[in-house]
Amino acid sequence: MTALLRAWADGDDAARDAAVELAYAELLRIAQNRIRGEGDATTIDATGLAHEAFVRLAEQTRVQWQNRAQFFAIAARVMRRILVDRHRARKAKKRDATCVVLSTEPGMATPEEVDLELLNRALDRLALQDSRQAQIVELRFFAGLTIEDAADVVGISPATVKREWALARAWLRREIAGDA
Repeated sequence: MTALLRAWADGDDAARDAAVELAYAELLRIAQNRIRGEGDATTIDATGLAHEAFVRLAEQTRVQWQNRAQFFAIAARVMRRILVDRHRARKAKKRDATCVVLSTEPGMATPEEVDLELLNRALDRLALQDSRQAQIVELRFFAGLTIEDAADVVGISPATVKREWALARAWLRREIAGDA
């Protein structure tokens, strides 16, 4: 993926086509993991989320694609924006606020549900205090990356990602409880 992204950045059309195919498949997998188990909690299905994220990523003209890690970090941010924008639009139509589960682990015994807009605001505050923890939350929660994949993207060990993920979730729980 990294080689394809770099070749694409250098103007190689064949590399662009191959990167597009690989990237879309990966975005669809991530979106399926992200949406799974939420039922009606979002207003978009996995295919729609992957497609919209892909379109937004493809429209990026100022990004000089460097590697897989950079691509997925930006994809996580894009997916976050899409989900938050859809949540706001839904609330603007005076429907009930939707909640999402603050976990990427399927089958969690006591899932924590949180308003997506509250999560977004709390995550913005977390980014001011600890940008790495905020990035890990985006990668794990919004992009659905595994501990190992998130570690690869951030450039730290999986053990550090686990520790930072736990700290970030605890901090976000406290912040969201204060907002609610």
